[in-house]
Amino acid sequence: MPRTRLLTTDDWPEAELRAAVLAGELVAVGACWASPTEPQTPSLRAAAAAWSLGDARFIAGTRTAAWIWGAVSRAPTPVQGCVPLRVRVHTDGAVHVREVVITDEDTVVLGGLRVTTPLRTVVDLLRSPGDRPGGFDPADARAVAGLLAIEAVSVDEVTGHLAALGTIPMVRQAERRLAAVQRLGGCSDPVSPR
Repeated sequence: MPRTRLLTTDDWPEAELRAAVLAGELVAVGACWASPTEPQTPSLRAAAAAWSLGDARFIAGTRTAAWIWGAVSRAPTPVQGCVPLRVRVHTDGAVHVREVVITDEDTVVLGGLRVTTPLRTVVDLLRSPGDRPGGFDPADARAVAGLLAIEAVSVDEVTGHLAALGTIPMVRQAERRLAAVQRLGGCSDPVSPR
């Protein structure tokens, strides 16, 4: 079995890892660390997310998936994941988990972790009720804009997928949010769903 390219607090004390960052010997990758020469690939970020999630039944989703795909520069805190319906897992405050309807076509395996595809990630972010009453969370908007900017998914793909969902909850709001992200080119401020 190949040795992981990541270091964690399972390997060294956190103080030593942080000292190595200050010395320029390591860089943070989510809650893990790697050599500064290590390419920051989706597989490396997925392996870091897998260590944070800790349970193989978790699927990296929403902003964590956007970070894994390279759409945002920093891993969200807490780590965001989902599990299929009726799967019960224990979590702590370091993981935000949702129970969702999900198919194998909605995920890929990277770095030993199931991750939502860019299309599923964008749709989930657009349909998310969010923490802000009446508005689209700016971090979610930036993640959507990032996935579109790196061309992990196209607006046409997202629009087509939303249309195919029919009348399930939050689809019309998702369409309005997508239009707002396109209009504002990324949204650094909260976007009202109108």
